[in-house]
Amino acid sequence: MTRPPASVQLYTVRDALAADPAGTLQRLADLGLRSVEPYGLVEFVDRLEPAIAAAGLTAPTAHATVLGADLDALLAAAQRTGTETVIDPFIPEELWSTREQVAAIAARLTEAAERAADHGVRIGYHNHWWELEQRIDGAPALEVFADHLGDGVVLEVDTYWSAVGGVDPVGLLERLGERVVALHIKDGPVTRETERQQPAGSGELPIAAILAAAPHARPVIEFDAYAGDLFDGIAESIRFVRTLGVAL
Repeated sequence: MTRPPASVQLYTVRDALAADPAGTLQRLADLGLRSVEPYGLVEFVDRLEPAIAAAGLTAPTAHATVLGADLDALLAAAQRTGTETVIDPFIPEELWSTREQVAAIAARLTEAAERAADHGVRIGYHNHWWELEQRIDGAPALEVFADHLGDGVVLEVDTYWSAVGGVDPVGLLERLGERVVALHIKDGPVTRETERQQPAGSGELPIAAILAAAPHARPVIEFDAYAGDLFDGIAESIRFVRTLGVAL
């Protein structure tokens, strides 16, 4: 299976995007990117749709609240941006402490995925640190969650937050297998202090091994925060992942 081209999570450039959507997306296209991953898909679709098209970009994956959302509006927004996989990026930490809670989340996402499949859209979930840090019968809550998911739900593993949560991202990806369709690629000293994040290849994350553990998954470059120039940081991350054989 061929790895999809690299993308960038637009949350990385959220301030620039709010000020100038078209100019920001063109700057990303000028770095060589051909794909982006929007966030807040439903809320921002009116601004995103024309800017994505004008820059010649695609949005194969996007973040949007799924649980509790208007699924019809969500699917309509995905259709407008050509998004194939909508990923719920956040379910609160307090809902991951028991098997019953995790099974309930999985059931609701599975139900949403069954509805979305009728419209040609997949539903996924993106982790933070707490889904790995919290354990259920000794296993990371995210892995228990994955065991309860229906076949139609996919995962986007944030490899940085996996490490912060105390779980080796390489082993995690090997265990989760082909359910993982995308990877958030970021680097740094493995801390919750997001402003210390660094371009891929300049921190403590084993990026090469991470990519090798999920050879079918789309790499999505992201900074939650960055002390330097964000576009320079993105460019440096792009250069590094390309040395590992990732296409744009």
